[in-house]
Amino acid sequence: MSSNSTPYYFVPGLSKHPVVTAIGLIAFGFGMTGWVNHTSWGGPLAIAGVVWVLFSLYHWFGDTIAESNTGKNGTNVDVSYRWSMAWFIFSEIMFFGAFFAALFYSRNIAMPWLGSVEGKLLWPNFTAVWPNAGPAGLIPQFETMGPWPIPTINTLLLLSSGVTVTYAHHALRENHIKQAIIGLAATVSLGFIFLCFQGFEYYHAYHELGLKLTSGIYGSTFFMLTGFHGFHVFLGGLMLAIVLRRAIRGDFTAEHHFAFEGAAWYWHFVDVVWLGLYIAVYWM
Repeated sequence: MSSNSTPYYFVPGLSKHPVVTAIGLIAFGFGMTGWVNHTSWGGPLAIAGVVWVLFSLYHWFGDTIAESNTGKNGTNVDVSYRWSMAWFIFSEIMFFGAFFAALFYSRNIAMPWLGSVEGKLLWPNFTAVWPNAGPAGLIPQFETMGPWPIPTINTLLLLSSGVTVTYAHHALRENHIKQAIIGLAATVSLGFIFLCFQGFEYYHAYHELGLKLTSGIYGSTFFMLTGFHGFHVFLGGLMLAIVLRRAIRGDFTAEHHFAFEGAAWYWHFVDVVWLGLYIAVYWM
């Protein structure tokens, strides 16, 4: 019986993975607490917690993949996975929406208010222009990050990756596994190149432009938005790399490949967020 025709909703048995993962997360939390308080054990404990969680998730996901490959996940489970992924992406939209809102508020509401007549009474030398080093002039001078050339190159890379992942999806739906593998490999490669360029951009910002996370509201919004997006590119690339490995192993068919679809949805979300970032952070 194929997985799509399984008539029941598969419920797995008792699992040790949630408890094991929770132990790693607790260790990570205590480790980070010690790390920020400059203890000798904080850093090693935090790193050990991360390794523990990754090890636990590796086996947890492995069990889930095995359940899918043995036909236990029927249509009902597939629908649950789709709704879960959709709500997860919605939560990510809200996450980035908060940072975009902070950028909009600081630039379009707080900045004019500080430059108003009332603001001039407190800070007579303040000029309400973006970017800004703050009303007290305590922030070291920095240069802004323009759209040329790295951000524009990265935009082309992510747009190209959206094309390659779509090509891979259509190939998989036509049961052309080899073409799907090529498209996935190209997508993962483009994501990796994107991260390399972003790393170089950060190096350039810190060492040549004087632009840091502490460079006022401009620096904090710039690095929070671009940094969290880069982290999501890493996560999306990791998802696609795992999907690539599974495609090479022969786990997917034209009818049964939601793991690929979920990763592709996430990658398209990452692409769209970057387009908003490219306009709001680098051009405006």
